[in-house]
Formats: sequence, C-alpha cells, structure tokens
Amino acid sequence: MIHLAQLRLQLERSFSPLACECTITGDHSLTVKLYHPVSGQVDLVVSGLNVTTLNTREAVAALIEELRYELESNTLHRPDPVS
Repeated sequence: MIHLAQLRLQLERSFSPLACECTITGDHSLTVKLYHPVSGQVDLVVSGLNVTTLNTREAVAALIEELRYELESNTLHRPDPVS
C-alpha cells in the first residue's frame, strides 16, 4: 500500500494546478477530492476506492488515468458556453 502523502503528491503532480485531498476511512476506503487551491471549487470527488489495491506504481498510474477520465467527463469541468 502506498503512503497517503506520497499518493497525494503524485495526484497533485498529475493534476496540477489542482490541489488534492486524500482521506482514508476506518474500512480502508479512500476518498480523493480534486479542487482549485485558491477558489476552493471542487472539480471531482471519488469515494470508496480500495486503498489496499494501490500497492504498485502500475496501480497508482491506473488510478490516475481513471481520475483523469472522470475529471474530463465531469459536466462541471466543461468550458463556459460562448454567449
């Protein structure tokens, strides 16, 4: 299992300029929140991730790709419509 601080650092590097908050619950599930550090606007929150599966670089890379897909698919992340 990857250390939580290392995971957060990797996520912040991958999703810069967004900030990242990672929390683990008692049942070892992970919640990841990606947000704008200045405004606090949240772009993505994913909960219920199994932290015990994040034990290799490949697993972390796969998580980053999944989060990237979710972030791009998020309707709140669409550019503002042109008036």
